[in-house]
Amino acid sequence: MNKKEDGTDRRDFLQSGLLGTAAAGLAITSTSHVTAQTVPDAAEPEVTNEVDVLVVGGGTAGHVAAIQAGRAGAKTLIVERNSQLGGTTTTGGVSFPGLFDAWGKQVIAGIGWELVKESVELDGGELPNFSRVPQRHWQNQVYTNQFLYAILAEEKCAQAGVEIAFYEFPQTVSKTDGGWQVDCVGFGTKRRVRCKQIIDCTGGAEVVGMLGFPRLREEERQPGSFLFMLGKEHQPGRDLNQRLHRLYVHGADSTNSRTATEANMTGRKSILARVRNEKKRLMHLQPETGFRESYRIQGETLITVNDYTSGRVFDDAISNAFYPVDLHTKTGVRPKPLKPGKVPTIPLSALIPKGSRNIIVAGRCVSSDRLANSGLRVQASCMGMGQAAGVAATLAAKAGSTPLEVPLAEIHSLLREHGQIIPGKA
Repeated sequence: MNKKEDGTDRRDFLQSGLLGTAAAGLAITSTSHVTAQTVPDAAEPEVTNEVDVLVVGGGTAGHVAAIQAGRAGAKTLIVERNSQLGGTTTTGGVSFPGLFDAWGKQVIAGIGWELVKESVELDGGELPNFSRVPQRHWQNQVYTNQFLYAILAEEKCAQAGVEIAFYEFPQTVSKTDGGWQVDCVGFGTKRRVRCKQIIDCTGGAEVVGMLGFPRLREEERQPGSFLFMLGKEHQPGRDLNQRLHRLYVHGADSTNSRTATEANMTGRKSILARVRNEKKRLMHLQPETGFRESYRIQGETLITVNDYTSGRVFDDAISNAFYPVDLHTKTGVRPKPLKPGKVPTIPLSALIPKGSRNIIVAGRCVSSDRLANSGLRVQASCMGMGQAAGVAATLAAKAGSTPLEVPLAEIHSLLREHGQIIPGKA
């Protein structure tokens, strides 16, 4: 064999070339090594899980729900169709979650806040001063490093004993005597999950839809946002001056893979045109459009915009919320701030599909009218819902009941034990 064709010689050539490049003033990163654990029966295409709680969707609400269920002692599996946890905060790139505070005090805490706070501290960032009431609501959003947040979420799932299945999604869901059988599929994997409770955190209540329960949706959806940066370096986790550029994708629809594909390709095509027209370097590009609106469940309770803006404290409130009424349209957005002192609440019954048992939702698919939902859909509120759903599903699984039948005092007690702030309680 000719020496130049030998693999060893090729490595030597590449190394010497890289050293030469480094000498010319370009930084070369070193290669480090890590070994993945062997996956049991990895060659087998079919897998079976027996769990207490199945969380479908690892986004803003889902990963918090799973961590909470795991910490509360439930055997928990989370199924996520993408490659990471965090949803809007990470994959969507809205890495400035809020709002955790209202009128000079913190109103949402718990596991979501724990993750946000730790990601900021580990990144050397700054946390807002919640004792100050900002002139504009976005001034108390928390700037986080989206990449760090995603891997911290995985770590906390592992510490809570939560199993994660990326690249998978349910295909069929059927009732069993003990709860549900959920058949999921990923590339090279068919997974059958038998569980007692399901938490649907898919954003559009997709499991609820598969089961035939009614969902609500407008003819026209709010535009999605595709986040990117042209011409200057993006520093994740830093202040407003470093925020990403935003492209509105009108007609963005996350109903299914085909509509999501169209939204993503439309956004990328427009960004490519800007690169060519403005002759600036593309420095950052999120992997997909951030969707604001899709299906919502028709729940046992529907939160109206009057409930939201009046700060109604529901009898079965399990979390606070706080954000302006924030409906995006083709002409932009004009947030309508809440009146001083008003803090909306979210009832447990708005997380329960009407007439259902052994399933609960969390996140932007909460039962609400469109204007109320425009404020409820933001990250801190979804994290609070996720934690409450994790508690309710866990307690229901242990008691052999359904989330709406779990005594509210037990839900509040366990939420408080895990750091959440209960509406109307000191």
